[in-house]
Amino acid sequence: MTTVRAAICETFGAPLRVEALTLRAPGPGEVEVKVEACAICHSDITYIDGGWGGELPAVFGHEAAGRVARVGPGVTRLAPGDSVLVTLIRACGHCAPCASGHPTRCSAPARPPSPLSRADGTPVAQGLDCAAFAERVVVHESQTAPLPEGIPMETAALLSCGVITGLGAAVNTARIRPGEVVVVIGAGGVGLNAIQGARLAGAARVIAVDTNPAKLDAARDFGATDALLATAPKPWAGAKRIAGRGADAVLVTVGAIPAYDSAARYLAPGGRLVAVGMPHSGAKSAWEPVILAATGQAITGSFMGDTVLARDIPWIVDLYHQGRLKLDELISGRWTLDQINEAIADTRTGAARRNVLIF
Repeated sequence: MTTVRAAICETFGAPLRVEALTLRAPGPGEVEVKVEACAICHSDITYIDGGWGGELPAVFGHEAAGRVARVGPGVTRLAPGDSVLVTLIRACGHCAPCASGHPTRCSAPARPPSPLSRADGTPVAQGLDCAAFAERVVVHESQTAPLPEGIPMETAALLSCGVITGLGAAVNTARIRPGEVVVVIGAGGVGLNAIQGARLAGAARVIAVDTNPAKLDAARDFGATDALLATAPKPWAGAKRIAGRGADAVLVTVGAIPAYDSAARYLAPGGRLVAVGMPHSGAKSAWEPVILAATGQAITGSFMGDTVLARDIPWIVDLYHQGRLKLDELISGRWTLDQINEAIADTRTGAARRNVLIF
């Protein structure tokens, strides 16, 4: 057993409290990672607010990087001292989805009990299968990916969710092809990476849509060819004027129902809408099936960018080292664990690209 400091959520919507918790040793197939950096994702905030329910008390945080401290029985590909990222993608490797190359859809049985508890033995839930708002985590080895030396941990942490979700939505899910017109609704941390993915895939036009003019400026820096205010009258008409036609792919990267309600209006016949941003449970949007059928349009979801860690992390890191992928520029603030509530408040404003806790 190890004692770690962690930010615990006891009541939905209330500030987190940093306290000492007990972390058990890694079991079969598990690794213990000393966290060096963990970014704050809007998914963490949604859980903290109770938007998706879940057990309490809990420790959230899932966009992390650090070094392996210990390995459990049966772990052979990692050793103490290795640099790794930590993600919520837990995969058994042998179920039908895993075998077909879709580990984000793993259908393995329920997770083992949380490795976290209070000193009196009270269990503390491992939020998002990671609980990385803490000095150390114990996760399944499939939730880690080796990192090359030389990439800063605060940068590497972003690869665990925001980067692979946005980039993967463009490359793996939307399968954007050279010459296509792409609209990205939402120019936050995930949206900027979707923009980068569309650019790298060869899109002829990448049109960013957001309610915040400052975010649209950032979108251009990350590769958007054009930018539109979502608050303008009929922005979808503006997108069609820019490109001369509707979009081949529309990626909604924010969990906002108004964004989903308008998204299909940007599509060309045969276009595809990719749902990336996740609203609160129970929130609904509506489309007309007759239009989808008549125009051959499609709607698909993208969870964690349909990422395969062993396949995607190496080429993404290589693009970063080549200077073709912006990662360092995504970090807008650096905070300590004791400042986590201030960091979350700053993230809520919508102005931050990614706030990162540095351990």
